[in-house]
Amino acid sequence: MTNNTASQPTEPTRSTQPAMKATSQDVLGDPGVLKEIEVARPEPGVGQILVAVHAAGVNPTDWKHRRFGAFLGEPPFTLGWDVSGVVEAVGIGVSLFKPGDEVFGMLPYPYGAGSHAEYVTGPTRAFVPRPAGLSHVEAGALPLVALTAWQALVDNAQVEPGQRVLVHAAAGGVGHAAVQIAKARGAYVIGTASAAKHDFVRGLGADEVIDYRTADFVKEAHDVDVVLDPLGGDDRLRSLEVLRPGGILVSILPGNFGEVAERAAELGVRATDMLVEHDQAGMTAIAALVEAGQLRVHVSETYALADAAKAHAEGETGRVTGKLVLTVRP
Repeated sequence: MTNNTASQPTEPTRSTQPAMKATSQDVLGDPGVLKEIEVARPEPGVGQILVAVHAAGVNPTDWKHRRFGAFLGEPPFTLGWDVSGVVEAVGIGVSLFKPGDEVFGMLPYPYGAGSHAEYVTGPTRAFVPRPAGLSHVEAGALPLVALTAWQALVDNAQVEPGQRVLVHAAAGGVGHAAVQIAKARGAYVIGTASAAKHDFVRGLGADEVIDYRTADFVKEAHDVDVVLDPLGGDDRLRSLEVLRPGGILVSILPGNFGEVAERAAELGVRATDMLVEHDQAGMTAIAALVEAGQLRVHVSETYALADAAKAHAEGETGRVTGKLVLTVRP
């Protein structure tokens, strides 16, 4: 597939183009491989905008790509899909935005990475106006996790009022967005989280919270219509047991799905996996939920762009509540 990451640095810039700082890596490995470099600032292509990045979220997919390459293959590359900032310039054919507009969105996943930099280009329809009540830090934390939850619960599961929804890892990035989106759809929400995070998950609107360390969610949850699975492994397979006939499990970790599909067929339930996609309609719906007070993002900690390695190290502990964010501009 074509890699359309216009902002991907390949080597320190010697161009006459204006320079910018970016976090990049030359090899795969632990957080220490990340370094701040100077590269040429990208220019927007046809149907693209150039965004001066103010804040950019850090997600599990970032450290997985850093360590294993995943979809991006071998470095060098710049990571980051979340972005909140200000339009600096527009390409040919762009009519929805103009320089000075404040926007947020998710770059095309997976080949559009590059927001962990001072500037990034992306297709116009990956972005929507930033809600006035949402800071750049909050807006930079929200797109990937909220779009993932929206596409899982609304596009795939079509959650309806009164349905029972089980959200695993409900205090995490995707999980804490999913709890709120499910509640906004009128669902009865059950979340799994460690005991220390139960108050946080209830504060998001969850009707029940299960301590996954001390209780078996299969015994605690029952007659569930929808399961959101960000965990994979044995938990994904066992989650099928809590679904009512005709219920659906949506996993955001695609791959190795054969056993799950076979077991789902045996139980008379449905199962699907998915990858998040950039989606202006979804972002518009998310912005509307924010403006209606039905969706908020929890930012656990912020880091400067130069400290991206520290953000990755913290994220890989698996203990983060909500999101981590890189602040690129004050």
